[in-house]
Formats: sequence, structure tokens, C-alpha cells
Amino acid sequence: MKLRKLLLGLFLIASAALAHAQGFDHSHAAWHALLAKHVKPFNNGNASAVDYTAIKAEHAALKAYLGTLTVVSEADYGKWNKVQRLTFLINAYNAFTVELILTKYPELESIKDLGSVFSSPWKKKFFSLLGQERNLDDIEHGLIRAPGAFDDPRIHVGVVCASIGCPMLRPEAFTPERLDAQLDDGMKRFLADSSRNRFDAASGRLQVSKIFDWYGKDFEKGHLANKGYDTLKATFARHAAQLATTPDAQAKIRAGDYKLDFLDYDWRLNDSRRRGG
Repeated sequence: MKLRKLLLGLFLIASAALAHAQGFDHSHAAWHALLAKHVKPFNNGNASAVDYTAIKAEHAALKAYLGTLTVVSEADYGKWNKVQRLTFLINAYNAFTVELILTKYPELESIKDLGSVFSSPWKKKFFSLLGQERNLDDIEHGLIRAPGAFDDPRIHVGVVCASIGCPMLRPEAFTPERLDAQLDDGMKRFLADSSRNRFDAASGRLQVSKIFDWYGKDFEKGHLANKGYDTLKATFARHAAQLATTPDAQAKIRAGDYKLDFLDYDWRLNDSRRRGG
């Protein structure tokens, strides 16, 4: 067993070194291959479940991909364009989240089981990125949401915390060439999922994910006003067709004629076992 672990470790180090020598793969092909095989879309493609059992069986492949992330230096990262950097960080957040889940899978029922009253799973420093020991909060809040870094509220449908309440983990990696379209598509799919966002015509209440409560200020900064994301009301108006099925209801959403409610968040693991997968 010790020899096997040693050989695996040497393989991962060699794979990371080779990737570094050849230049970073901005297509994130290794991560894409895992997602395409083991993420199962459902609800008309607006939600997904993850086959963690199958990914755990390919843990070496996940670790090899993570190795290609950890060898990227801050200097190399600084040479990339803005889209390449954001793509790198979103994929890193999602891949390291899966790695964190696998440390206790299949015992845990929620990512929150990895924390306690006194500690947060998002504050566990368990990996290295850009030359520093990091946790998941470092990626999301310290790097992605840092003022002036990217200023894109759509990242909240990109980074996925392994929970049912989260936007879906896509069955594909984010890539620089498609990032803008993928984030737009992510917004559409998330807001079209009536289990997490919906308009109740009878009461005139727009019931949306708690994400829009926690990170509402990110949507109020107006950095993407040209795409209709300068306020929460503008965001919901832009996606009225996803939030409601009738023309009258859609018109009310576009006019801002509703009362806003935030739904309870479902922290259960986005595990395909829950769907019999």
C-alpha cells in the first residue's frame, strides 16, 4: 500500500511538472473529461447531480488535474488575460470543492458536515494555489470577488458549493473562449429552475434563491449594466421568461411589480445517489 501511494505521488508530480513544462492547458481538458462523464443534468438541464462514487474511483485523474493548477506561479498567472484568469479560478474552486467532498465521501450528507460550530469547510486550508496555502474562501472572496479584479456577478452561477441549493455544476469545464456564454447560460438555467427561483402569480411574490440575498450587492454595482445586470430588479427582468411562464407574469417581473422573497437554502449534497444514479 505504501509503495502504491509513493508511485501515485510520483506520477502526480511528474504529470504536473510535464504540464508546467508544456504550458498551462487553458481548455482544462482533464477537468472537462471528469465532468462530462460524472455530472448528470436533470430538470431539463437546469440542475445537475454529481456521481461522487465514480469520481472517487478516478481520484488519481482529479489529483493530476489539481496538480496542474497548483504548479501555476503567481508570475505566470499575472501574464494571462483577464478571461483566462477568471476561468482558471472558477474551475479551480469547483475542482477543489469536489476534492474536499471526497475526503469524507460517502459518509457526509452536506459540505457543512466538514465543518463545525467553530470552523467552516470553506476556511480549511487544504491546497496550494498561486504559491500560497489556500482555502475555498480565498478563491471566491479573496481572488474572484476582490474589488476591481473581475466585478462579474454572474460568477455566483459558476462557483458551486456542492449543494442542491447551488446553481448546477456544469457537465463541462469553463473555457476562456466560451466563458461569457457559459455564465449567461448558467444564469438562465439557474433562474429557470423553479425549485430554486420562481414567481408565484397568486400572491405576486417573486421567490428567489438566498444567493441573491447573500450577494445582492454584487448585482447592484452596475459593472455589467450593458448586459442587464446592474441591479437585482434588472437581473430578474432580464430573465423574466425563465422565472415565469405566462406573458402577464413576465410583464410584472419586467415592471418590478412584485414582492421579493428569499427561499431557504438546501445544503444537502448534490449527490447522484439522491436521484438513484
